[in-house]
Amino acid sequence: MAMHALTGLSLVSLLSFGYLSWDRAKPSLVADGPGEAGVEQPSAAPSQPPHIIFILTDDQGYHDVGYHGSDIETPTLDRLAAEGVKLENYYIQPICTPSRSQLLTGRYQIHTGLQHSIIRPRQPNCLPLDQVTLPQKLQEAGYSTHMVGKWHLGFYRKECLPTRRGFDTFLGSLTGNVDYYTYDNCDGPGVCGFDLHEGESVAWGLSGQYSTMLYAQRVSHILASHSPRRPLFLYVAFQAVHTPLQSPREYLYRYRAMGNVARRKYAAMVTCMDEAVRNITWALKRYGFYNNSVIIFSSDNGGQTFSGGSNWPLRGRKGTYWEGGVRGLGFVHSPLLKRKRRTSRALVHITDWYPTLVGLAGGTASAADGLDGYDVWPAISEGRASPRTEILHNIDPLYNHARHGSLEAGFGIWNTAVQAAIRVGEWKLLTGDPGYGDWIPPQTLAAFPGSWWNLERMASARQAVWLFNISADPYEREDLAGQRPDVVRALLARLVDYNRTAIPVRYPAENPRAHPDFNGGAWGPWASDEEEEEEEEEAGRARSFSRGRRKKKCKICKLRSFFRKLNTRLMSQQI
Repeated sequence: MAMHALTGLSLVSLLSFGYLSWDRAKPSLVADGPGEAGVEQPSAAPSQPPHIIFILTDDQGYHDVGYHGSDIETPTLDRLAAEGVKLENYYIQPICTPSRSQLLTGRYQIHTGLQHSIIRPRQPNCLPLDQVTLPQKLQEAGYSTHMVGKWHLGFYRKECLPTRRGFDTFLGSLTGNVDYYTYDNCDGPGVCGFDLHEGESVAWGLSGQYSTMLYAQRVSHILASHSPRRPLFLYVAFQAVHTPLQSPREYLYRYRAMGNVARRKYAAMVTCMDEAVRNITWALKRYGFYNNSVIIFSSDNGGQTFSGGSNWPLRGRKGTYWEGGVRGLGFVHSPLLKRKRRTSRALVHITDWYPTLVGLAGGTASAADGLDGYDVWPAISEGRASPRTEILHNIDPLYNHARHGSLEAGFGIWNTAVQAAIRVGEWKLLTGDPGYGDWIPPQTLAAFPGSWWNLERMASARQAVWLFNISADPYEREDLAGQRPDVVRALLARLVDYNRTAIPVRYPAENPRAHPDFNGGAWGPWASDEEEEEEEEEAGRARSFSRGRRKKKCKICKLRSFFRKLNTRLMSQQI
């Protein structure tokens, strides 16, 4: 606690001098490479561990970057990717919390109890406290660790906060989405509160600043106040480009000819975020970090096509296990790369960053740690083969079971009604309900639903098993489940193997004590250790009671089930 207090004090005193301006007059300072005029480039000692900068964007679609042929301008991302290594066989999770939990733990959702949905603001839930996080491992290796941006891994107890999970400092939001200027977040009608935090305190005074700019400015301040001689880990989790669709007016103007209003706002937000990355890169060079740095850029899930995003030509969208939901934007930019300016097809998953970055830091992350990730640095830096050959996208036993799935359809070894997805080698298998499986072209028309919406609508298929050769068919257009039952059976057996290692799902009921009105109008921790134990006991009794009544069927039960499923689908649209 003393360390947190001292760190927070020094940073607050630094902030009293005011933020660096959002400088649009210096694009040439980060224009074309490490040797720009006016930017000092002191060389770092070769034996010093590298500075690690991990930039995570929110809801940025596969098609929403310039080097994927987008109509959105992202000159900084295009240049950084072109000079580094583009990851074109890179996978993430379909929604926010799962990607963030797997990044910070190196473990699949089935091994953290977060298999189902996201952590909602009023749930007494967070990233399991027994997990050693990535920043904690880096602290052990001598790193200074800082987080800026969106947490979304639970906060009902103080022990769940970023500053208790390995970060020396934190500025950002705890919930899943906030207003970009006011930082208000509503989790239902009348359940609204402020959500911008400095360390473990509410940052009321920073309201009014656009979050993308605020976060980039904070990164610059951290770099300005830190010595390049001490290794640094910066986790920059932009809120952009998650809804609400808000952007400074000057970015909207350049897309004024774009007919689709949602796409226009979304494009402006992406370009603003691109400029924020430019400013961060410039600060790395200005303060002497760049030559010994590794910059990793990643999206957290597929784009939300109802809110301006595009995953074209991939199938599906955010919240689905089709490629449009789980194929990520990613690249690594670093002077330390041995083979630069290339595209990597090595299989990489978001869990791999944990052992990879710990290894770069000189730490150890052995199989005894129970990690699901692999050290993929040789594959990225040198072009070697990836040690990863398969990915468990997820097994979610709580998601709505598919009507046409059954144990019989799964060769008696797997209930195909259960939502699950796995990739082994070139094969990808999906069971249950993977989510809406449309191919949605770029949203260029003004109206919604415009004529583009009817181009390739997928009718509800009377099936619960799909098999694709992803290497040959990355757009998932040719289902081979009927032709290759041998492969289906083999991949179902792998799901069975993984499921044996799964821990119970943790998805507790919402607690009314979390209401911001009981916390001074802001979202923040509300539960004590004693309340946590009581909640666990109540949850256990509820589960036992539920099991005792499970066999009873009645009309009212079916009616409740119908509305529960309807509510789940409505919530998935909101997510």
